[in-house]
Amino acid sequence: MLGMIRNSLFGSVETWPWQVLSKGDKEEVSYEERACEGGKFATVEVTDKPVDEALREAMPKVAKYAGGTNDKGIGMGMTVPISFAVFPNEDGSLQKKLKVWFRIPNQFQSDPPAPSDKSVKIEEREGITVYSMQFGGYAKEADYVAHASRLRAALEGTATCRGDVYFCTGYDPPMKPYGRRNEIWLLKT
Repeated sequence: MLGMIRNSLFGSVETWPWQVLSKGDKEEVSYEERACEGGKFATVEVTDKPVDEALREAMPKVAKYAGGTNDKGIGMGMTVPISFAVFPNEDGSLQKKLKVWFRIPNQFQSDPPAPSDKSVKIEEREGITVYSMQFGGYAKEADYVAHASRLRAALEGTATCRGDVYFCTGYDPPMKPYGRRNEIWLLKT
């Protein structure tokens, strides 16, 4: 855990590899279309809790895994962004279900340490293409819902996205007080 905190405060952080395919601006919304690499991810799924509460449960588990709570006792450091899948209802509100995705750093992709916590799973995920919109601040469920709605409205008529799931992402450790970076990722269909 100390290794993860040290890396996030003082070390370099590996970025999840992606390629920007295009950029757009519409209705005061700037966005990018990105092709994001697949790979192995540590995941934690939480159900029956509102998104903000579920994140408070899931994020420490992922952070501890990355910080060394694994079968090898290796602090891998963090990759950014940390993403979590949310599942919207028809009215745009979010279901009481989320899945956190932490991309395992490149040097551990071929043989990631096994999690000590049984609620942390290692999963292989194919690459994805997303429409991404950035925003700042300490994001909460209402912020993600509002920004996803704005991005979806800006893309209307020009792009098609999945309606059953989208990703919320964060790039900063919780102790960073300003200049925070969050994104909404709508999955291209």
